[in-house]
Amino acid sequence: MRFFLDFLHQKVPKQGKEIPAYYRRALVFSEVLLVVYFAVCFFLYPLINGGRWEWVPLLFIAVTCVALMTVKRHGVRLNLLLYAVLCMGWVWWNVRDLGWSSGVQHFLTLMVVLVFFNVYDRPLYKIIWLIFILAFRVTLFAIYGSYQTPFSPEASTIYQTLNTVAFFLMLAGMCVVFSTSIQDTERQLRLKNQTLYKEAGTDALTGLPNRRSMIEEIENHYKNNGNVPFCVAIADIDHFKDVNDTWGHNCGDYTLVKLTELFVEHSLGRYSVCRWGGEEFCFFIPDMNLDEAGALMTDVAFAVEKMKLEYEDQQFSITITVGVEEYDFASPLEDLLNAADEKLYMGKNSGRNKVVV
Repeated sequence: MRFFLDFLHQKVPKQGKEIPAYYRRALVFSEVLLVVYFAVCFFLYPLINGGRWEWVPLLFIAVTCVALMTVKRHGVRLNLLLYAVLCMGWVWWNVRDLGWSSGVQHFLTLMVVLVFFNVYDRPLYKIIWLIFILAFRVTLFAIYGSYQTPFSPEASTIYQTLNTVAFFLMLAGMCVVFSTSIQDTERQLRLKNQTLYKEAGTDALTGLPNRRSMIEEIENHYKNNGNVPFCVAIADIDHFKDVNDTWGHNCGDYTLVKLTELFVEHSLGRYSVCRWGGEEFCFFIPDMNLDEAGALMTDVAFAVEKMKLEYEDQQFSITITVGVEEYDFASPLEDLLNAADEKLYMGKNSGRNKVVV
């Protein structure tokens, strides 16, 4: 019941002047097959009907060609009406003259498929279409259900086989077109969502994960590896304001990018690093205790101090101060990060360019 109610209340986009590509492909495929099918019927009738020609299929070929031209110029609604005229007219003529056992009534199913894959029609209209098609089929059966086909049993079998093959080819073609369109749309949507998710968790300047991504990574680690030690470290560039004030914010951005490259180069899979905010970086160091993580961050800080930077022919260097803390297997993540941050400011207040463990 909930599914049906959701269907009834779904919103539909505003219909444009041009028919959607996926719907156009389905119509063109089906109508081209209809032209071939009507032509086969035209040449088949004399063979199964005692040499008698039937000229009605030629009329339907003409109408189908008009429908094919209409596909390129008009929207969904008119094309759906033309397709309804084709299918219902063909079914009515066959059932009236050739009997219910001719098997053409299955072509009405093609209309149902087209109706329900039309994203521009409201659900109520689709239900009205369904009721109309069902009423048409029931009425035909009530009037012509007992009518006997003029074909011989062998000819009737041939004709039913032709109708069955034609119907399933058109139905399969529509299903392929619609399912491919849906799958492609879902694939593109998933890729777009993945891109947006990555962008939402990535720092635009450095390309590093941002704070949110780092917190997720750490939380996932200690949830899945509860008994494995790990440490976090927060690093801050010393006197970064002087860099911006002396050489400008572009130089500050250059410095952050070069520092990022150094951090990534020295990680060797031993830690993850993110831009924590401003000139601060956060390191997640799994499988290490406090002493090991402190030694690692000391090596990183030493590499930063040795790094030579050059911006607009001006050479300079920077240093970082780092606070390192080990997870105690009890405190929440917020306390762990706060403890690392406190150690960072201890280092700042005691001279900078040092690692505090």
